[in-house]
Amino acid sequence: MVLSEELRTAAEAEGIEKFVVGAVIHDVGCALVVTRSLSDDFLPGLEEVPSGGVDSGEGLLEALNRELAEEVGFAAEHVDPGFLEWFDYESRSGRRTRQFTVSVPLTGRQVKLSEEHTSYRWISSEQVDSTNATPETKNLLRSWFTAAL
Repeated sequence: MVLSEELRTAAEAEGIEKFVVGAVIHDVGCALVVTRSLSDDFLPGLEEVPSGGVDSGEGLLEALNRELAEEVGFAAEHVDPGFLEWFDYESRSGRRTRQFTVSVPLTGRQVKLSEEHTSYRWISSEQVDSTNATPETKNLLRSWFTAAL
């Protein structure tokens, strides 16, 4: 399993206090980016891959399915083997946070955004640098496109 609980255990040993899971949702060689609401108090208006925090007592895969269902209207169903990226950052509460990101195919489903995001778009590898995303998100998208080609 790509999102094994051993990842959390190893990260906790490194002093990571909070966990986020996300997915590069893809279709026909393009990746989905969603735009955060301008009223959000953390990174308003930025583009990102669908992602969210892991709740207390929740497994990483369980959190991924819940977050995707909340943010884009469907659970992962299938996680592509062989792609896992992570990056660390400081959360708005000041905690050391690690985001684990996997690859999930769209497989004919429709994106239905939550109110947390105002829009979405599909990007190609050539559009990564022009996204309004954090450097960490751009790097993980570059890694995904490199692995997918």
